[in-house]
Amino acid sequence: MAFLNSLDISGSALTAERLRMDIISENISNAQTTRTESGGPYKRKMVVFQPADEGGSFKDALDSRISGESAAAKGVKVTGIVEDDTPSTPVYDPENPDADESGYVQMPNVNIVKETIDMMSATRAYSANLTVLNAVKNMASKALEVGK
Repeated sequence: MAFLNSLDISGSALTAERLRMDIISENISNAQTTRTESGGPYKRKMVVFQPADEGGSFKDALDSRISGESAAAKGVKVTGIVEDDTPSTPVYDPENPDADESGYVQMPNVNIVKETIDMMSATRAYSANLTVLNAVKNMASKALEVGK
């Protein structure tokens, strides 16, 4: 049934956006971490999304719909979590135990403003997909009431 595809798509997006929010939270909480297990400052992480149907582009989906084929969309999936290669920022703090011989500490490449904006975007995407999920659920409920 078509509405089940909608549930799958929204569900995959909810899962992906939840992971994105978790990674953003990790970035914010480590914005001042100057020493990690691997040595050096914390590096910002980013989530990489990809369509769940391999090789499916928007053009392919549109062409299949126009031609009457039934190409079911499968939503989104997370393909990985990558570290941002932006260089760390040196801050003069000779009292810090992680300071080098010049008194500079390498701070993480996390920008709190950017992370806040990313969190707002992820929250809105999550909310939009939750709205779609509830709309499909309400349509299914109304369809069952019609049969009474």
